[in-house]
Amino acid sequence: MMNTVGETEIRTQERVVTFFQKVLGYSYLGNWHARQDNSNVEKDLLTNWLSGNGYDDEIITKMLYELEKASALGSNKPLVAANRAVYEQLHYGVNVQPNTGEHRITVKLIDWEHPFNDDFGIAEEVTLKGEYTKRPDVVLYINGIAIGVLELKRSTVSVSEGIRQNLTNQREDFIERFFATVQLVMAGNETQGLRYSTIKTPEKYWLRWKETDAHPDAGNNLLLRELSQICNKIRLLDFLHNFIVFDGSIKKICRRSLTTLTTFPKIVDWQQPSQ
Repeated sequence: MMNTVGETEIRTQERVVTFFQKVLGYSYLGNWHARQDNSNVEKDLLTNWLSGNGYDDEIITKMLYELEKASALGSNKPLVAANRAVYEQLHYGVNVQPNTGEHRITVKLIDWEHPFNDDFGIAEEVTLKGEYTKRPDVVLYINGIAIGVLELKRSTVSVSEGIRQNLTNQREDFIERFFATVQLVMAGNETQGLRYSTIKTPEKYWLRWKETDAHPDAGNNLLLRELSQICNKIRLLDFLHNFIVFDGSIKKICRRSLTTLTTFPKIVDWQQPSQ
């Protein structure tokens, strides 16, 4: 029989996953505990999105090769370097040549200008195999690319435990390679709320978002309130596109966005940022 501690964390995760689906409008990709070959680039999901945006199979194949090359780690390419290469492709698109002699074109991996044209998905219990197998609680995908990782703890366990778990997962002997595409790393519980950072950020530099307004459906749940502030589709794309910088070998993320949503209408009405 599952103990009470395990049940408590599962209930928290269930509330979070439901909130992402019903309130923030993410598609549920599934519980990937037993799924094979989980990846930070789910090629089928990305291919489907690109096909729906008019790219043919040959262009998509070449783009996937360039993305795979950018995200690859090696002795002369540490995690931050690979993450930066991927970030530049996410931000600016991937430059590919359709055929010899033809002009190169830019393949957009994210439609930054039209957030609701992108496919936002959430998967839970994502099993990843390295020297040690790890299983992030929740992974956020945009168009099949892993953008965010969220570790959840029960209310009586400090968020610091989730932060340390994320940092351990980024070690070479764990699942470092998965974080090559990840832009937002998060940990939270329902009493302390959410903490966030980017890759390779020491615990003391993790941040808490400070904002008064939240989606009304979050109620008084501190974790859901702060997830609604950072992970709603418009805010998340704004966050990723405009407020991440690389300072040499250090990746930095903003403490608070310069733009603020002043109201939180239902997700079906979120066609543009509130004024």
